[in-house]
Amino acid sequence: MPQPLRGARRRAFALGCALVLVSALAFGAADAGAETPAARTAEPLAGAAASGSTSGGPSGPGSSGPTATLEQCVTSLTQAERSATFLGEMTAIPGTGRMSMRIELQERPQAQSAFHTVAAPGLGVWRAAAPGVKVYRYIKQVTNLSAPAVYRAAVRFRWLNARGKLIRAVERRTSTCTQPPGLKPLPGTTPGFGG
Repeated sequence: MPQPLRGARRRAFALGCALVLVSALAFGAADAGAETPAARTAEPLAGAAASGSTSGGPSGPGSSGPTATLEQCVTSLTQAERSATFLGEMTAIPGTGRMSMRIELQERPQAQSAFHTVAAPGLGVWRAAAPGVKVYRYIKQVTNLSAPAVYRAAVRFRWLNARGKLIRAVERRTSTCTQPPGLKPLPGTTPGFGG
C-alpha cells in the first residue's frame, strides 16, 4: 500500500476514534441543573458515522430503509434523572452526496390525547454526515423529562445529491417512553434510576 494512502487511513481512523470518545464523554455527562424538559441533550456519533465507514447497514427488520428507535427509557423519582435516548440510522442511496437527520422530541402529557413537539436547545436541528459517509447513525439523549407523560421522537431523514438538491426525504417515529405517575421509593431505599 502506498505510504500517503496508509497515512491518510490512519489519520481518518484516529479522527473517528477521537469523535467517538468525545461523543461518549458527552453522552455520559450529567447535568442536574437543567430546568426545562429536554434541556440537556447528548449527540454521540456511532463509529460508522464518525469514521465514514462503508461497512454495516441499518439495523432492525426490513433493513432496506432508515430506522428510528427508542434505545433507552429511564424513569426516576427525580425529574433531572429521567431520560429517553433515540437513535436514527440511514444508508446512502444511489446519487447521494450527503445525508442529514433531524430528531424532534414529541410529548403527550397524561391529560391529553395528542402528541406535541417540545422545543429545547439541540432539538429539531438538521445534523449532516460528512460527505462520502455510507451509513449515518445519530443518537440523541433527552433528559429532565416530566411525569406523568409519554415521549417519542419524530426522526426526519434526507438525502442530497452532490449539488445539495434533495433526492429523497422520509420520516419515521420511534416507539414510546412512558414516564409514569406516582413514582414512589420502596421503604428503606433512596430515590434512583428505575427500569
